[in-house]
Amino acid sequence: MVVSSVPNLEEAYEACRRETAEWAKTFYLGTLLMPSPKRRAIWAIYVWCRRTDELMDSPEAMARPVEELAARLDSWERRTRELFAGKVRDGLDRVMVDTIERYPQPIQPYLDMIEGMRMDLTTSRYATFEQLKLYCYRVAGTVGLMTQEVMGVDPAYTSAPWSARPDTSEAAVALGIANQLTNILRDVGEDRGRGRIYLPQEDLTRFGYSEAELMAGTLNDSWRELMRFQLARARDWFARSEAGVRWLAPDARWPVWASLRLYRGILDVIEELDYDVFNHRAYVPTSGKFLDLPRSFVIAQAR
Repeated sequence: MVVSSVPNLEEAYEACRRETAEWAKTFYLGTLLMPSPKRRAIWAIYVWCRRTDELMDSPEAMARPVEELAARLDSWERRTRELFAGKVRDGLDRVMVDTIERYPQPIQPYLDMIEGMRMDLTTSRYATFEQLKLYCYRVAGTVGLMTQEVMGVDPAYTSAPWSARPDTSEAAVALGIANQLTNILRDVGEDRGRGRIYLPQEDLTRFGYSEAELMAGTLNDSWRELMRFQLARARDWFARSEAGVRWLAPDARWPVWASLRLYRGILDVIEELDYDVFNHRAYVPTSGKFLDLPRSFVIAQAR
């Protein structure tokens, strides 16, 4: 069912483009390297994910009681199920239905992301990395699964009669987890203001750094050792994701490599800041982004 009052398809995609460009500058730069149909689909998926995140993390949402937020997530899940059945209410629904028709995919990653948002309703600490990894999968690893059909697989791996289609799911999830771990390390200072600590409690104990010190923004040797360990873990997840990039369609490899390398660059900036993520926000400057594009292109040419 399509409601006539919603924007037409071109207007709806343009709205997604503008929103992606405003809120995800590094990610947006990578999408510009894709052919138009693919980048438009990625913009639509990004905006759906952002809408999901805003249900929990927008300033307006954080002032609402838990019960209301839980009801919002339940409503969003129902709407998502209807979306996959072809029901359209607004411009975002329209571009998502178009994306799903062009690049058929399962609904489960979308439901898993909503479940990740539900974790934020009740969980503000993670005892172990295994618990945190589940959260990272749900809120970010799922994005890799949502987009892998858009990216496609290089025909060189599937053209022969005996070829089996490579499974890019594991690498796609790994890249999402790597990105979310990077977000967590970059946003430690902001998250403490929301009463959330995503760094595993077992790691705080291991490095002798207390929750009280984290809340106070204490910079000491224990903090630096803790952060070195966290950065090494995030880089390991980026490395796991690299193996699957070579399977992607040629027109997707360059943008994915560019996005991977640029996002991983945030970890380098955290080191340059001597791990002071309490008083500084780590980001790759625009000049660094453009300088890395040719390097990513060269890497992307190799399978």
